[in-house]
Amino acid sequence: MVHLWVRSESRAHEERVGLTPQGAAKLIAAGFRVTVEESQQRILPIADYASAGCEIVPEFSWVDAPDDAIVFGLKELPDDGTPLRHRHIMFGHAYKGQPAGQVLLGRFRGGGGTLLDLEYLTDADGRRVAAFGYWAGYAGAAVSLMCWIAQQRGTIVGAVKAYPSANHMLAELQQALVALGTQRPTALIIGALGRVGTGAADLCQAMGVATTKWDMAETASGGPFPQVLTHDIFLNCILARPGTPVFVPASSKVATRDLSVIGDIACDPDSDFSPIKVCDRTTTWDAPALRVHDNPVLDVTAIDNLPSMLPAESSEDFAEQLLPHLLTLDALNDGVWGRAQACFDRAIG
Repeated sequence: MVHLWVRSESRAHEERVGLTPQGAAKLIAAGFRVTVEESQQRILPIADYASAGCEIVPEFSWVDAPDDAIVFGLKELPDDGTPLRHRHIMFGHAYKGQPAGQVLLGRFRGGGGTLLDLEYLTDADGRRVAAFGYWAGYAGAAVSLMCWIAQQRGTIVGAVKAYPSANHMLAELQQALVALGTQRPTALIIGALGRVGTGAADLCQAMGVATTKWDMAETASGGPFPQVLTHDIFLNCILARPGTPVFVPASSKVATRDLSVIGDIACDPDSDFSPIKVCDRTTTWDAPALRVHDNPVLDVTAIDNLPSMLPAESSEDFAEQLLPHLLTLDALNDGVWGRAQACFDRAIG
């Protein structure tokens, strides 16, 4: 019997979950054992999981879970350095040379566990089978627009928050834009045909932001791309990988430009392959923008859990995509799980 253990998230502002009560009921009906930790911040109530037939346990008790339990979460584990002995399904951010990722892999080596990275769950053609991309793009474009609005007021954007729904976010943004009059920014989206770019484009369209949409055809030359500097907002919606062109070189800080906001929605600023060379760190909910130049201003926002700003929509969407593959966890050596295992094996050498 496969035992799936849904852990509580330890990261602040992380209200998402990768399995809904409805999905848990389907796993149980298929013969799975499903344990769900209590949580003080999860968007979906624990009572609904109990009603679905899940075993309910205290939050953060996964460390004492049986050896055969597969621990399922989304974001990072507590950074306490302890060896990891379980199989973990999560976003590890560990395969592109990230310093924190190397520490995480060391913990798996020390404990004999395995990382089944959600970013590397792919079909036979290499396409990801489940992603938060659309809502990351949607929320990332919204935060970038908030940065621009704050600049028009002569300030830097303040703390951001989670919203009960996308409609609540849209209403708040629209109110702020109306207060500015008819002025609207322009935006350029890299990766506009992907899930992340589609979400970003939909937010821009809803807010009346004139948007230039680029994808592989427009970036095939490899650069340079001076057009980026002629837009007010640049939205990076492509993952950093070997061969990714540089879209915003370090020289952009002092170049003649209209560009004043960079939304690094893909958010790999500490990767060697990052296409944005004016910032090397993530930003936070409490301080969403990093001002990298003052005159003229240039703010970078690079929040790595953007979909949690819309936890209800993003959880439902992701869980629906992932559930068919969770139902195949009884065949860990095959399909998406076998490919994820191979990625881990290569990473730890």
